[in-house]
Amino acid sequence: MAEAAPQHLALPSGLLELCALLGAPRDSLRGPDQVAQKRGGTHLPSLDPEVLSVFVPPFVSKEDSQTAGANCVALTKTKRRSFRKKREKPRAEPGNGLPEGPRGPDSEDVCIPNGVDLLALPQLCFPGGLCVASEPKEDGVHFLVLTDVCGTRTYGVVAQFYRPLHGEHCFYNGQAHWEPSRLSGSMAGGFVPYAVCVVSRFPYYNAFRDCLSCLLTHLKSCKDFEVDNHIKDFAAKLSLIPSPPPGPLHLVYNMKPLQVVFPSRADPESPVIDLDLHLPLLCFRPEKTLQILTCLLTEQRIVFFSSNWALLTLVTECFLAYLHPLQWKHTFVPILSGQMLDFVMAPTSFLMGCHLDHYEEVSKEADGLILINIDNGSITYSSDNMDVPDVPLLAAQTFIQRVQGLQLHHELDRTRLPASTDLNDGRACRRAWQQRLNAQIQQLTLHLLVSIFREVKNHLNYEHRVFNSEEFLNTRAPGDQQFYKQVLETYMFHAFLKARLNRSMDAFAQMDLNTQSEEDRTSGLFLSPKRPTIEKMASRKTSSQHAARRRMVVSMPNLQDVAVPELPPRNSSLRKMDTADRPSGSTALNVTPQATYTFKIPEIHFPLVAQCVQAYYNDCVNLLSKAMNCLAPDNSVLLARYLYLRGLVHLMQGQLLGALLDFQSLYKTDLRIFPADLVKRMVESMSGPECAQAEQTPELRRLISEFLDQPGEAPKADDHVKNFELPRKHMQLEDFVQRVQESGIVKDASIISRLFEALTVGHQKLIDPETFKELYTCWKKIEAEAQEVSLPAAVMEHLDKNECVYKLSRSVKTSRGVGKLAMTQKRLLLLTEGTPGYVDISTFRNIEEVRSTTAAILFLRVPTLKIKMVSKKEVFEANLKTECDLWHLMVKEMWAGKKLADVHKDPQYIQQALTHVLLMDAVVSTLQTPGAIYAASKLSYFDKMKNEMPMAVPKTTAETLKHKINPSAGETFPQAVDVLLYTPGHLDPAEKVGDAHPKLWCALSEGKVIVFDASSWTIHQHCFRVGTSRLNCMAMVEQNQVWVGSEDSVIYIINIHSMSCNKQLSDHRTSVTGLVQGSTLAPSQVYSCSLDGTVLAWNVSSLQVTRRFQLSGGLSSIRLHGGCLWCCTGNSITVVTTNGSLCQELQIKENFQEHSTSFLGFQLVPEEQLWAACAGYDDIYIWGLRDLARPPHRIHLPDCSKVNCMLRVKKQIWVGGTGLSQGKSKGKIYVISAERKEVEKELVAHTDTVKTLCSAEDRYVLSGSGREEGKIAIWNVE
Repeated sequence: MAEAAPQHLALPSGLLELCALLGAPRDSLRGPDQVAQKRGGTHLPSLDPEVLSVFVPPFVSKEDSQTAGANCVALTKTKRRSFRKKREKPRAEPGNGLPEGPRGPDSEDVCIPNGVDLLALPQLCFPGGLCVASEPKEDGVHFLVLTDVCGTRTYGVVAQFYRPLHGEHCFYNGQAHWEPSRLSGSMAGGFVPYAVCVVSRFPYYNAFRDCLSCLLTHLKSCKDFEVDNHIKDFAAKLSLIPSPPPGPLHLVYNMKPLQVVFPSRADPESPVIDLDLHLPLLCFRPEKTLQILTCLLTEQRIVFFSSNWALLTLVTECFLAYLHPLQWKHTFVPILSGQMLDFVMAPTSFLMGCHLDHYEEVSKEADGLILINIDNGSITYSSDNMDVPDVPLLAAQTFIQRVQGLQLHHELDRTRLPASTDLNDGRACRRAWQQRLNAQIQQLTLHLLVSIFREVKNHLNYEHRVFNSEEFLNTRAPGDQQFYKQVLETYMFHAFLKARLNRSMDAFAQMDLNTQSEEDRTSGLFLSPKRPTIEKMASRKTSSQHAARRRMVVSMPNLQDVAVPELPPRNSSLRKMDTADRPSGSTALNVTPQATYTFKIPEIHFPLVAQCVQAYYNDCVNLLSKAMNCLAPDNSVLLARYLYLRGLVHLMQGQLLGALLDFQSLYKTDLRIFPADLVKRMVESMSGPECAQAEQTPELRRLISEFLDQPGEAPKADDHVKNFELPRKHMQLEDFVQRVQESGIVKDASIISRLFEALTVGHQKLIDPETFKELYTCWKKIEAEAQEVSLPAAVMEHLDKNECVYKLSRSVKTSRGVGKLAMTQKRLLLLTEGTPGYVDISTFRNIEEVRSTTAAILFLRVPTLKIKMVSKKEVFEANLKTECDLWHLMVKEMWAGKKLADVHKDPQYIQQALTHVLLMDAVVSTLQTPGAIYAASKLSYFDKMKNEMPMAVPKTTAETLKHKINPSAGETFPQAVDVLLYTPGHLDPAEKVGDAHPKLWCALSEGKVIVFDASSWTIHQHCFRVGTSRLNCMAMVEQNQVWVGSEDSVIYIINIHSMSCNKQLSDHRTSVTGLVQGSTLAPSQVYSCSLDGTVLAWNVSSLQVTRRFQLSGGLSSIRLHGGCLWCCTGNSITVVTTNGSLCQELQIKENFQEHSTSFLGFQLVPEEQLWAACAGYDDIYIWGLRDLARPPHRIHLPDCSKVNCMLRVKKQIWVGGTGLSQGKSKGKIYVISAERKEVEKELVAHTDTVKTLCSAEDRYVLSGSGREEGKIAIWNVE
């Protein structure tokens, strides 16, 4: 037998924490007066139940492998009394086999799991009291939730059953008692209730109910002294079944006669769902369901009532599942016995459940409660002054309509199918239907939460972890504000904010991302503040009910009273509601549930001795290994689950190294389910010989070193959330930058620096709190005015759908009539008065000159703005009076921004210009002094740039440059673009149509990756992380993966379909510097290299290293050419076969002897040439591949100071680096003809060095720059 795991390693438990048998005390059944004298006699009094036996795993004694240690407890009469007096938990006592008699006080105690109070358990197992029945009653099941002092929940399922009270035998503590003289003959007609309670860390309500149902078939037919044996065997089975890992694999065990399914959670962050989520929808109308959800979201004191004990837990658990990923962290006691009713007097938030018999008592004795009657679907308040707001109306209406579109009755689906002749087949069919319905309900409720809280993210500052609650509330509809005010004060919402600020990619974030509009998806590209677009204005106008709804919500205190006419509490018809008149988008969500698979747990043999347990573990390992061998090579999802389960079984067998190997394999299959805490404990518990053996296994060496090298206590992540507050003291520049970012005005630090200069012109470089408050107030006023802008339909027809009105003047006289001057990001226009009309003044591109002058009107000189256009002879004049100087500044800044945007092909210039313009407006409104215009001129950044430096870029650059994008948009500072990768589009059945577009993958600092849609150059996937170190290389593998090599020596694998990174390859020991996919003859091979000279060959399907060889250190890049690997090691370029055999080598010292240098990079061209760049040289060197010994040809790069990257495109070599342009150091690209071997173009479009180049199907070249600029340029290829 395998060596046992070290004693101090706490092994993971199975599904069972504890199993208990409960019933009436033996003494209470001895007196004849306690039992009915005859059938139908007097009322039977209630007895005090107690724990009769407790079964706690493990059930096999490790010290004695020949006997089974059943931790079965005999709680004697004396022991029960003493525990009650001291208010302590009864503690279980161990024994081998069945107890021979009462245990003495010196027996070794067995630890009862935390959260299980054996003193309170009898009351919960018999919440309605325990009475001997005069007639047989049907069995019953109900459910418990037990919470310990730390808030950790365990779950109980209780099965009650009745056995006849015979005159000869009764069972207690597993013993048979013969007491004929104590029982009267009439007692033979009594039926004694007993309960079996299963306690687990997992809420397997349906599964444990099925298990207990199977157990009851044995308990009701066995003899009294056999009861404990049956329960012990039952508990032993559950204790040996492992908990399934998150994902699509469910476990199945044959409990005979039922096949019991233990479902897994969908993902590591999701709860286990093993209940019917449609139960509340059968009990409550959709409007009532929303009202209950509001009570939960506002953390009220809630009490559910029902005459059905089981419904209390199931319905409350369903409502908590509806809130996912929000979590109820307050007191949760779904079942209160009669002795626990004083719990409802607690002053804090809670969620509890009582029997309907106590309804009147609770409603009279306690104030401030929400009383929910499950049986009739009603909700009442115990106090008249309670104010529970309604869910925001638009979200509520969508929810109601979708709920009405659900099919909640399985019988309707069954009508088209023949009757099932197999019990388990029928159950499987019902389970599949329930799974589909559960998926629909989960998506429906998640969509409700996203509708309610989607815009929270717009009021967060991630850098400083600030939430601007006041601003968020101001953007809510008046009728919704009371709801949000109460929700924002809850612990639940505070935890939700933490998850948003941590950028948690939970179910909420995924749904938000999948359902956001194209406008929201691209908003991250723009720095300027948001304004309603013409498209949104048009949608508001076409929605005739929009304004009415906004007005109505103020007078709708009770949503349930206005949404629909009064209906019966339950549906009187089983038919699905007619949805023909309903908008198509409002019906039930069409959700396809995730495909699930099952693994059948092998049979557990008895008697339960150590050999049988080991045989069971061996059967598990064999079945799991067989299942893995049958999997397709690319089915890593299932493979990961089998590895996880096999690792657990190996650990239970004491095979520590085997378990570690299986867990280590999760890095390559699905890292999300890697049990880090368990592995850490395993590594720390390893003995010396085990460590020595593990060191000989390459796969384990790194895993063990990672955990041993970790510091004792990892620093706790900063998870605080600050609410935005106006400053109370004077601010210098650094503090001012932070405060402005927190306020949400603008994030770009350079723009805030210009704002600081504007506000401190002629003063000490300090901003006082009053000035900041005035600035913030003016900014919010400007925002509010912009939101209220409404344009006539005739005007909107002339504007682009994405245009926004950013500034509107007062009514003024102009050369084109009287009206208001309006500014969008593209043009100036006049909104004429009288008959609402539209006069197009000019686009910013078409402006030739802007002047501020005065015009004589009667005897006055009125300040006037004059705008001369390129395509028009007439000059537009507007008598703007006091607004003239400000409009003059704003129009010139927008004009300059547009010119720069056109010249540099960079739309960010116009966005930044808009921000400058809006800040000018805020500065003038804030200062209101004669010098306000001069102060605002400090924000005329692009206008000064236009006047102080030439705007034109070199002609060659202008002709070649197509577009520029900014992956750092929305960040406080630009970030260097380290790596770029273009992946072509292809329509895969697994993808959505939008996902089939080509993509540009951009690696920024600290492991950040941003993905652009390369068909429109808009953001496809906002920033997500792969590690925290610098990324060095990326490669597309087999059309569905992107491999990323990192400084931390790990290769991260990103799934292109799901945009998730759940796999890592950790076989390298130093920084991964190169990745290349195999040739067309071996496309399933990938080669990687690291800085220490290691080259690994990977099988893409299995992610196993197929070959490994070592070159000299400093290995910086790798290429595949002619069936050989070309490796740049700094001092040489080495050519080796794919097996590592040396073919030839180019030594740098043989060609450069005048001073020390190294190879920076190289490219191979079809003309059998090697092109390379060397450190310290401004030349490109070319060798012929047939004879590397011949001196190279040299191509000089004019004004080049550094080369960073090289790229072959068609018959050109593109070289990126740093060079001089117009006397300044800038990022420069040299385009060299491979045929003529001369520089054809010098391209200058980056203000910082060019760090990386990539090709887009040989049509475009993309270049990424350093951190001073952090932008990507897109170049046409000839």
